[in-house]
This record gives sequence, structure tokens and C-alpha cells, in this order.
Amino acid sequence: MSRLYVVGIGPGAYEEMTIRAVRTLEQCQVIVGYTVYVELVQKYFPGKEYLTTPMRQEIKRCRLALESAEAGKVTAMICSGDGGVYGMSGVLLELCADYPQVSLEMVPGVTAAVSGAALLGAPLMHDFAVISLSDLMTPWEVIEGRLQSAAKGDFVICLYNPSSKKRADYLRRACDILLQYRKDDNLCATVKNIGREGTCTELYTLKELRDVQVDMFTTVFVGNSSTKAVNGKLVTPRGYQDTALLQVQDGGEKCGKY
Repeated sequence: MSRLYVVGIGPGAYEEMTIRAVRTLEQCQVIVGYTVYVELVQKYFPGKEYLTTPMRQEIKRCRLALESAEAGKVTAMICSGDGGVYGMSGVLLELCADYPQVSLEMVPGVTAAVSGAALLGAPLMHDFAVISLSDLMTPWEVIEGRLQSAAKGDFVICLYNPSSKKRADYLRRACDILLQYRKDDNLCATVKNIGREGTCTELYTLKELRDVQVDMFTTVFVGNSSTKAVNGKLVTPRGYQDTALLQVQDGGEKCGKY
């Protein structure tokens, strides 16, 4: 049976790819991906056959990868971040019924929520939700409901695809929803071009974030009610210090989960 690898290449920089991802791409004959992602890896893996499609041709791209693998070539489909987080893993699994001689192997990568959080400090130390603001495949009413639920639950929220030319006001609309449940000074941040040239981080209050202009290469972080700034970094306490204090007061450490 032929093998097709779905490889998460992380935020973009070669150094931020996993060792397993690098080794997988090194052994592949064909690398398939969105044009921008192929441009990020091409110089590190010379001598490969590259197949690309532009945005909104995801099904065609997946079939190119499956047909390549079916033809007996060791093939990888690359995805930014992780292939299973807004990537091609799900589509490929659904299409695999048409290619019974091809088996899939997922090679995980570092998604923007994790790589962006590392640049900001430790904003995801407690429960968090990841929500895409793109309504190309999800109705805005559904996105709105998810924002409301995450805000009510006091989750830290990581927003993918916050804006585009056709969705220039979507971040503002999202902030207006969040402001129904969060305070104006709720801490937030943006990270642009994670792991690529021009990486930039900015801290805001939720009220300020409402008027910030962002693009599709920006990931937005909205802290919860406990998130704070420490030396210019965002931290969402999980309660370790409080737990340690209670242990001391109770006369020593106790076993169990936090």
C-alpha cells in the first residue's frame, strides 16, 4: 500500500519544524502544498518534485497528493502549523475512500496558537479555545455563538483568520461580542508573521483591540479574567502558587492532580 504523509511544517521557519517533519520531507519524492507554504520549505528540500495550487483549490490539491501517492511516489502534503488544525488532514481522510491503495500518516506540527503564545509569554497556561473568524465554510452565526460561549466560559481565546480584504471588520465584530461579557481592560495581544521575517507582537486591551487592523498572517490572543502582564509578557495563572500555599498551610505536599 502507498503512503501519503500529511506534514505540519509549523509557523514557517525551518528551525521551528519538528525533527520528524524534517526527516519525513527529506525522504519524500513529491511535496504538495499551497503555493505560499511550498515557498517556505523549497530551499531546504532541493531536488524534490513540487506540486502547488493557490488558495481555494484545496480539493484539487488533496487529489494531486493522493494521485501522486497512488502512482507509487513517496508523497507529502504540507500544511502550515498542524495538518489537523484547520489543515488538510480531514479532507484527505474523507477523500481516501476514492484511493483505497493509499494510507495516510499524520506528522504533527506546531500550530499558531502554541508558537504565538511562546512569543507572548504564557497566555495559554489555563483552559483556552481556538476559533477561526473565517466564514468561508462556517456561517457567521455559528462563529458568533462560539465566541459568546467562550467569552461566557472565561476561556482564553485564540483567534485564527481574524481579517481579510473581504472581512475587514470581522475582528471588530468579534470584539463587540466579547465586550458583552468581558471588561474593557481585558488583556489581549496580536502576533504577526509567526516564525517568519517581520515577526511582531503587540499588547492591547480588549477595547483597544477593537480598532486594530490585522491580516490573515496575524493570530489574536484574548486573555481571560486572570490574565496579566508581567515584564511585558502575558501570563494566565493556573493556580500553582495558590496550591503550593495551601499545601504548606496543610502541613506538606499532597498527591493528586491539579
